Amino acid sequence: MATRVLVVDDAAFMRHMIKGILTDIGCEVVAEAVNGEEACEMYANEKPDLVTMDLIMPKKGGLDALKDIRQSDPGAKVIVISAIDQRQPLMEALKSGAADYVVKPFEKERVQEAVNRVIAG
Repeated sequence: MATRVLVVDDAAFMRHMIKGILTDIGCEVVAEAVNGEEACEMYANEKPDLVTMDLIMPKKGGLDALKDIRQSDPGAKVIVISAIDQRQPLMEALKSGAADYVVKPFEKERVQEAVNRVIAG
């Protein structure tokens, strides 16, 4: 059975790019969200196996959404994919339960490696 994924990013081109990478490795993208509020709602509705989460988004940022999702489901697997390449946000995301962190711009192989590692546990 394919890994079910929720892709969260406010940029449509980035969601499309991530969706393509995930599809190529056999994942099923069950939902897409453009902000943290939508991400939390869609997570509750879809119960995906994995979430890819941008950090900087309107309405509710990715870090707050990550915390909310992990509070509602401590077993949630979230990979942060963000252009923020600074130690403090990275450490905060990992401390809040992110399973991995991929910095934009990214190589396709880096996303695949992160997804495969997180899925494998």
